[in-house]
Amino acid sequence: MRKSRRQIVIRIIEAIGFGLVALNILLYFGLYRPIGNQISAEEKHHRELRQEVRDLQGRVDLLGKFQRELPETAKQLEDFTKNRTPERRQGFSTAAHLIQKVAEEAKVKTSSVGFHLDTMHDEPLERLGLDISAQGPYTGLLKFSHALETANDFMLIREFTITPLEGGSLDLHLTADFYMTR
Repeated sequence: MRKSRRQIVIRIIEAIGFGLVALNILLYFGLYRPIGNQISAEEKHHRELRQEVRDLQGRVDLLGKFQRELPETAKQLEDFTKNRTPERRQGFSTAAHLIQKVAEEAKVKTSSVGFHLDTMHDEPLERLGLDISAQGPYTGLLKFSHALETANDFMLIREFTITPLEGGSLDLHLTADFYMTR
């Protein structure tokens, strides 16, 4: 009988052991794993929110910097429009005088200068299109185009072409925009 009692006790312990293993497996797949997945998802969401907060804080800091610099920028913009862009009524003569002065300094001859006012764009500054042809040596034409581009008045060179002429001289065809205030 002792043997059968021992066998009964062993079988009971085995059954309890298998029950505990089964309970552990059920708890792992039923509770621990879903809760772990939820925790991982929440941690990921938390990291994403913290990154979004950092990004938004960076934007706020940048906007604060812009707001602090706004009065100075407004002064610089006013200075730019006063000192670098002539009024429309003076724009044509200012552009013509600038082209003549730069051509004389560069020792080139302008053969034609065309003006056309751009009324298609509604912008704070008006564009006066310039179409310039000049002849002279390469260094003079280069100096002429560079002086136009770096002049105190706001001018943007759109394109230029250099072609050879008879007698060793070169022809420069230049298109540019000269900006004026309204």
